[in-house]
Amino acid sequence: MTSDPTISSLSALAQALSSRPLCTLFQDDPRRMDRLGIDCPGLYADLSKQKVDARVLGELCAFAERQGLTGFFKAMSEGEPVNASEGRPALHMALRAAGKNAARDAMTSLADRLRAGAVTGVTGRAIHTLVHIGIGGSDLGPRLLAAALHRYRHPGITLRFAANLDAADINDALSGCDPEATMIVVVSKSFRTSETLANARVARAWLVQHLGEAAPARQMMAISSNLEATRAFGIDDAHVLAMPEGAGGRYSLWSAVGVSVMAALRGGAFDELLAGAAAMDAHVLDTPLSRNAPLLSGLIQFWNRNFLDMRARAVVPYGARLALLPHYLQQLIMESNGKTVRSDGQPAAFAASQVIFGAEGTNAQHAFFQQLHQGPDMVPVDFIGFVEDQEHNPAQHTGVLANMLAQARALMTGRQQAQIEAQLRQSGLDEDAIAVLAPQKAMPGGRPSTTLLMKALSPFSLGALIAFYEHETVAQAVLCGINPFDQWGVELGKSVALKVQARLQEGSTRGMDASTAALIRKIVNVS
Repeated sequence: MTSDPTISSLSALAQALSSRPLCTLFQDDPRRMDRLGIDCPGLYADLSKQKVDARVLGELCAFAERQGLTGFFKAMSEGEPVNASEGRPALHMALRAAGKNAARDAMTSLADRLRAGAVTGVTGRAIHTLVHIGIGGSDLGPRLLAAALHRYRHPGITLRFAANLDAADINDALSGCDPEATMIVVVSKSFRTSETLANARVARAWLVQHLGEAAPARQMMAISSNLEATRAFGIDDAHVLAMPEGAGGRYSLWSAVGVSVMAALRGGAFDELLAGAAAMDAHVLDTPLSRNAPLLSGLIQFWNRNFLDMRARAVVPYGARLALLPHYLQQLIMESNGKTVRSDGQPAAFAASQVIFGAEGTNAQHAFFQQLHQGPDMVPVDFIGFVEDQEHNPAQHTGVLANMLAQARALMTGRQQAQIEAQLRQSGLDEDAIAVLAPQKAMPGGRPSTTLLMKALSPFSLGALIAFYEHETVAQAVLCGINPFDQWGVELGKSVALKVQARLQEGSTRGMDASTAALIRKIVNVS
């Protein structure tokens, strides 16, 4: 890849642009907003504050075509085994495609029956509480949907979540629940995820304690592809919804993994979510690269990371109901692309992922924005906002939008030291004091951002937004030649944890390194 002629050209362009004020790019390109403001299903993507010009975009698009970017998305949409290391397709686009299928029919039927009060527990009471147990992609996606679409919730269903191995999580999820009216939903494709099974055992024991041994068979269900394991756990086959092997965890919320949320939302809301994602899929497949919002954004983030050395990226949704989006995107982007080896086993010449962090605005402004404005590292920011006031407080909503736009503008323009010095002189400050204070108040500016603007936070727009980030993530992986659908790095920690747990239980340090052994002795007080 490094022999590609585009790379040397991009490196030269990066050197030329790195110290150039962002504002001058607008002066040089009168059509910049036309080129970098893109309407796509569910949202408007403003990429104009990114540090790219027409030459950079042209080189990036040419490189993407030589890397087979658009061909990869076509192959993925057609169900080809693009997850090469595991020999599987990546089916998230297929799962939200229009049309009926058996898996979605089963989800819809169960959700409809739950909302209608037609699903009952062992005592004949209608189920009205769902406790969703999963971790990672089996938890973050559904949890995000439930929080973001709070205003679309169905009044008859309460949804709770448990993910962490810390027992506080499952204890809090079960606290206050009526055992007679609670269904436990266990989500694990392999049905071997240790944290999920530990919490499921606690929930099973809770049901048995309150309702007897017959309760789990009636009031537990699973989302899994491992029927043998679900049977061994005591869950009847009739209470298992299939999870396709090609539905990778962080891309799986469109599958039966989302059934808890489907039931907890008003009828039809989950279908609108799928429709929004499917519309974004169509945009990706049918739109030329130069106007293809998710893929163009992926190209720009690839440029930011590899040519402008921007190693972190902030995601700041200006809406409290999207507070979980940065957490969701941490897994989507960093678990997919946090790799240094290509699909062919060779070292990757480029990095496909930045470190992702964030929080909801305006809270984030009082947390890490100081560093965004004046810190030594340039960190691109994704701003996400909504035009409509959905909380019936137009004054505060206008304030939220004003803060979002102002922060993006301030990061771009900065505040120059000469301007501050002039202001301080006018205030009567002496030159010695000005020399000390002015540099501290100066902000370099030139700090890039993307703004994603939606009419409202609706199921359709949320589906489109999540699909936008999925496609952007996969695009960066293709550019770097890595596989975004496996996660071998996650497996090592799990296997080591099993060994350490055994040593903790037996009070032994056998086979441990000196540092870990010392900590084990501290914990178990082994002399």
